[in-house]
Amino acid sequence: MNFPSKLIENAVEELAKLPGVGRKTALRLALHLLKHESEDTLSLAEALVKMRTEVKHCKECHNISDTEICSICANPLRDRSLLCIVSDIRDVIAIENTSQYKGLYHVLGGVISPIEGVGPSDLHIDSLLERLPNSEVREILLAISPTMEGDTTAFYLTRKLRDFNLRITTIARGVPVGGELEYTDEVTLGRSIVERTAYGKI
Repeated sequence: MNFPSKLIENAVEELAKLPGVGRKTALRLALHLLKHESEDTLSLAEALVKMRTEVKHCKECHNISDTEICSICANPLRDRSLLCIVSDIRDVIAIENTSQYKGLYHVLGGVISPIEGVGPSDLHIDSLLERLPNSEVREILLAISPTMEGDTTAFYLTRKLRDFNLRITTIARGVPVGGELEYTDEVTLGRSIVERTAYGKI
């Protein structure tokens, strides 16, 4: 692909690094930004820089936040007896969009995957075990995508949690095996939260 400007080429190269954005789409985006008011491009650039430099991770649950403690953990109306464990921040967003869950979260930051070199020590499991003893949590809801890696992670967690005398549940029917939570429609995901089931025997 030939470019009339090295500056446009550099912009396209950077935009094409984004997931799901090919070089043609990147070029279309770059030309769109070039065509519109410079203030729009500057606003976009400023928003991205501020996001990258100022967004934090909640000290309690590892969700993204503008403050040290996220709005969910800081909300006194949330049910502190229920803790939902998810693998990714996108899962928190997906579950929140169902409006069916009123408890707290703990974001693992991934799933156990030996093939990709991700072990338990690479996830936020230790901080989970540290927050439980002095908490009001009575039920753990495992909302981890039902993939091979997800099931491995869920099994590992149940072994780690068995000494805490907690009810351990998992999202119910409706989420297909091998599916990802972020792509599940809100009605199905909401129903699976409401109709959660006990997570087998440990």
